[in-house]
Order: sequence, then C-alpha cells, then structure tokens
Amino acid sequence: MGISLVQASGAAGAAEGKLAAAHRALLHARGLQLDFKGAPPQPPTPKWLLDLGKALAEFGPVLKFVFWGGLALGAALIVVFIIRELLASRARKVAKPTARVDWRPEEAVARALLESADRLSAEGQYGEAIHLLLYRSIDDLVGRRPGVVRPALTSRDIAALDAMPAGPRGAFARIAERVERSFFGGRAADAADFAAARADYEAFAFAEAWS
Repeated sequence: MGISLVQASGAAGAAEGKLAAAHRALLHARGLQLDFKGAPPQPPTPKWLLDLGKALAEFGPVLKFVFWGGLALGAALIVVFIIRELLASRARKVAKPTARVDWRPEEAVARALLESADRLSAEGQYGEAIHLLLYRSIDDLVGRRPGVVRPALTSRDIAALDAMPAGPRGAFARIAERVERSFFGGRAADAADFAAARADYEAFAFAEAWS
C-alpha cells in the first residue's frame, strides 16, 4: 500500500504553511529584538569623571614621585626598626650585671671578720687569725657564687678562677699562701705575717676592682 505523489505533495505544502505561519508569529513577538544592525548609544561620560581624569593626568609626574617616595620611606622605616632592635638588644646585654659585682663580700660582714681576726692576733694567735680570714672568705664566696665556687675546690683552685678580678684574686692567693706556709709548711706565723694578710684581705674585700 503506497502513498501517491499527489498525497505527498499535499503533505509537504501543509508543512511549509505551518512553518511560514510560525515565522510570521516570531517576527511579530513583543520584546524580541531581531535586528542587530546597530547597538544602542552609550550614555555620555559624566563631567566630574572627565575633570578627575584631567587632574590625574596633570599630577601624574607628581604622583609618581609620591609613590616612589612613600616606598623609600617605608623601606627606611623598616631599616630603622631593625637597627633600633639590634641596638636595644646590645644595650640589654651590656646592662646585665657582671658576676664580679656579686662576688664582692658585704662590707659589714668583712669588717666583722677583721674584728674577729684582730682579737686572735691580739692573743698572739697569728696563724689562726690568718686561717680565719681565708676560710671565712671561702665560705662567703661559696654562698655568693655556688655555681662557680664549689665546696670541693681548694684555695688554690679558687685563686685560679678567671671569673674573679685580677686584684682581688691576687690578694686572695697571697692569704692562701700564708695559710699553707703556717699550717702545712711548718712555719709559724708572726705579727708581720698577720699584718700582711690583713692588708691583703682589705684589698680583697674592699677593692674597687669588684665593680
């Protein structure tokens, strides 16, 4: 069973008619723009924006210097901040008290020790008086600098400590030598030995070298 040419031709004509009707309806649809020959005109640039552009163009060189000047100023401030922190850190290190100040005996304690030694000397006990000056000094150093002067150290070990200033260290060493001569060397101390040891103790306890 086939379709005749007349029927096929009629069907094609009906389809073309529907397409043409749809095209006409599309052309007359509201709100739909089909003509793109020209774009709508742009609104004019506001006058204040034009004036601003002209002002920026006139001050362009100045703004360039301002920009680079601000950048240089910021870099300079960073350098100044770093230098200030370095100087402050160095100043804090310098301001820290040295160990030498802490080693110096208290004046009241030193004078009381001298009075005790003088009493022994007045009784003729010169060796005991020198011995008292030495061992009281060691006890004082151990109490003040326990991390440096330990009880196990001998008087010679203490006299060799580099942390102690040269002047007080020499005076302490001379007192220790006199004690060694009288107690371990078999040589009795006399009034002259005590006078010298007393002067050395004053140089040790009251020396300005501590500060």
